[in-house]
Amino acid sequence: MPIDPTLPYDDSNIFAKILRREIPCNAVYEDEHALAFHDIAPQAPVHILVIPKKAYVSWDDFSANGSAEEIAGFVRAVGHVAREQGLVVRGYRLLANVGRNGGQEVPHLHVHLFGGGPLGPMLTR
Repeated sequence: MPIDPTLPYDDSNIFAKILRREIPCNAVYEDEHALAFHDIAPQAPVHILVIPKKAYVSWDDFSANGSAEEIAGFVRAVGHVAREQGLVVRGYRLLANVGRNGGQEVPHLHVHLFGGGPLGPMLTR
């Protein structure tokens, strides 16, 4: 069920548990600002989630409340993962769902990185 990004951070969400190492993940990158790992239900040949290490509900929360260092570090981590996975030359897609209408299901900021083949149209109705 999509979430309301104005609600307070819920530290029982799956990504918080992954960050605390309570739930394993197939990590591909980690630094002081971000953790990147393969999605357990991939929607493309390459489907990686990148999450900040601190508690932010959504992109809106992060952009309003994250420090310049955290934001720069997170954006650089996303770029690093795309390069490391060999996605830059052929192209890739980034997706960050925000809120109920945006389809956000986990109340922790996460960016989906899709690639590895043609992705089709962005939205279909």
